[in-house]
Amino acid sequence: MAVTIDLSGSVAVVTGGTRGVGAGISRALLEAGAEVVTCARRPPDRAVEAAGRAARFHPVDLRDPGAVGAFFDRVRDDHGRLDLLVNNAGGTGFRLLADGGAARHARVVELNLIAPVTASLAAYEVMRRQAGGGSIVMIGSVSGTRPSPGSAAYGAAKAGLDHFARSMAVEWAPRVRVNTLVPGMVRTELSHLHYGDEEGIAAVGRTVPLGRLAEPADIGDACVFLASDLAAYISGTSLLVHGGGERPAFLDAATVNN
Repeated sequence: MAVTIDLSGSVAVVTGGTRGVGAGISRALLEAGAEVVTCARRPPDRAVEAAGRAARFHPVDLRDPGAVGAFFDRVRDDHGRLDLLVNNAGGTGFRLLADGGAARHARVVELNLIAPVTASLAAYEVMRRQAGGGSIVMIGSVSGTRPSPGSAAYGAAKAGLDHFARSMAVEWAPRVRVNTLVPGMVRTELSHLHYGDEEGIAAVGRTVPLGRLAEPADIGDACVFLASDLAAYISGTSLLVHGGGERPAFLDAATVNN
């Protein structure tokens, strides 16, 4: 049985929604009928479009609480409501702990943990005053559930974000549902920086049980589900979108065949 999710009439904000995973989420929401507003520090080269419509863009530094509050006030004034916030903005480069220094690692935590919390608090002020409440989706990472050498501060921030989401889900119920999507490796326009050429990307994909990296649309579809009435009783949970995770190393190291 085919199920079509219709988010027509709803308003969604996707932070960092102009490229990579964020653009995939924005496109999926547009295809489901939602009005989509994206934000980032810099404008995109071109608008994110799908289903004959385009996402609106506003420049915002998510590390500036005043600017974040003004942005959500504008969304409310322009659209009359806010139904969904997807906290997608974040990221990090490769940096070993001993090479970074505390201040550098603190900036990673600020972007990947404090900024989403700041956005969630501002969104909550809009959602809690409107009929129907709203939904918040954190974009986590498998880096928050396993050792992450070279991105330890990022992994720690994502682990903290998942915990924040669970606490928000309790404190803000029943008006606002809060969940975390936990992607694994996703193929984006920057994948070559991490995995090399097409052969390298394919080789990494073969380490995933489902045989490939996720596409941004895979993450977007999961966001659409969590935003919909189909997930009306889902809050405070973490949804793994990682293709089965990572093949245990011992399976390849073992010499005994079963």
